[in-house]
Amino acid sequence: MSLTVMVEPHPFLDLGLFVTRLPSELRNIGTPPMVATLADPDTTAPLAPSEQVKVAIRDLLRHGGFKPAGRSKPASEYLLATLVDAQFPRINALVDTCNVVSMHSGIPISVVDVAKLDGRLAIRVAAAGTTYVFNASGQTIDASGLVCLCDERGPAGTPVKDAQRTKTDDATRTALSILWGTNALPTLTARTVQWYRRLVASIPGATIEEVTVQTAA
Repeated sequence: MSLTVMVEPHPFLDLGLFVTRLPSELRNIGTPPMVATLADPDTTAPLAPSEQVKVAIRDLLRHGGFKPAGRSKPASEYLLATLVDAQFPRINALVDTCNVVSMHSGIPISVVDVAKLDGRLAIRVAAAGTTYVFNASGQTIDASGLVCLCDERGPAGTPVKDAQRTKTDDATRTALSILWGTNALPTLTARTVQWYRRLVASIPGATIEEVTVQTAA
């Protein structure tokens, strides 16, 4: 049975969604060499970020009133900065794959553990006063006006920072990936999804499933 996500209307959002299932716990699966190579500062990739992409993604995040700057900038911008500084984070096969695709495409991507999601799922703009914990230290982010994947406990994944409670860990077997694209960049989300899925398929034993998207009235 496929995962179902309700998506509320948004004038700019161009989503990419799919589920990855692993043959064993994530702790037993290494990052494929072809993915690791993409984190090298001298690597080449089929996609490249640009100022046009940066501006369009920030405009997407601003739609609900969120301010995507400073410590609240899109995750894709943060990742590009780590590559320039030769400090690209190496975490696990799923997150490393997500991160290299996000960095090279300029599209923020969430990857969350499906087993940690609670109840019905929806993608919507967060209401004023919405906050959530985003790291193991307990730091919070004000997500007011930010487009989010939410379950019945609140935000789970966003284009800025995913919630700590739904992040992948050593025991993860199934993950949901969300590409937070914009229709101001025609075809970019589709091309990025296609490349991302090819890289995921290089993870030994990984399989990919479609997500059922329902549009809210």
